[in-house]
Amino acid sequence: MSNIYGDWLKAQRKAADMTQQELAVAAIMTRSHIAHIEAGRRVPSKEDARRLDMALGTGDVLSSFLPKDDHAVAEYFEAARQLEQQATMIHEFAPAFVPGILQTRRYADAVMRTAFPPWSKEERDRLVGSRLDRAKILDTPATPVVWALLDEVVLRRPVGGPKAMAEQITHIVQLAEEERVRVHVMPISLGAYHLLQSTMTLMWFEDQPPAAYIEGLSIAKLHDAPDVVKQLQGAYSLALGDALPFKDSLAFMKATAKEYEHHD
Repeated sequence: MSNIYGDWLKAQRKAADMTQQELAVAAIMTRSHIAHIEAGRRVPSKEDARRLDMALGTGDVLSSFLPKDDHAVAEYFEAARQLEQQATMIHEFAPAFVPGILQTRRYADAVMRTAFPPWSKEERDRLVGSRLDRAKILDTPATPVVWALLDEVVLRRPVGGPKAMAEQITHIVQLAEEERVRVHVMPISLGAYHLLQSTMTLMWFEDQPPAAYIEGLSIAKLHDAPDVVKQLQGAYSLALGDALPFKDSLAFMKATAKEYEHHD
């Protein structure tokens, strides 16, 4: 987004003689989130903008002139999406589909076509665009640190057809080889394991407790209770210990992509 908004926020904060941390406390936000907004990397929610206006005494300026936000996501995912944009570390587990922030346009479109009732082409295009926008957090060189644990089924299921799968897997491999993400494959030969029950995203932050997001068919839960998050982190670590090592995972994905290319 244009950074006019972020620059104006920064100017108003300095005019009020407040540090980012002091504004964060007054607006009931995190310092890192304010830093992202000022740098133009994040768009504040309407509620965030309202609290910033109150904290800075700027009337409704920050609320009225919010940058256009075309994010189209399920209502139950919105809170998790906002946290995803603030995270310094993200661990993904995927038992069926490639995690959203790693999806290509062709793959994402194929996933959206599975919706019931079906979406119109316009709505599907909006949802795909939103998913690709989420992936922009990978445009920065290091933050957030992203790990992805993929069940082998994710790579074997031909979502969108062979060409789409070859492109999708190659995209993940490239991100891994560029050291932007770390990927591990859970082999089918392992059989059943605890994480298979749902997708899971673990998130860590600079200045707030970690959180976990669990999602099933049209249901989801964002967890921030320390004991629950710790339990889910433990389950992820346990599963990661059974996955293929990083180099073996990349070799497996490259071979699978070639299989799709030859099939195509």
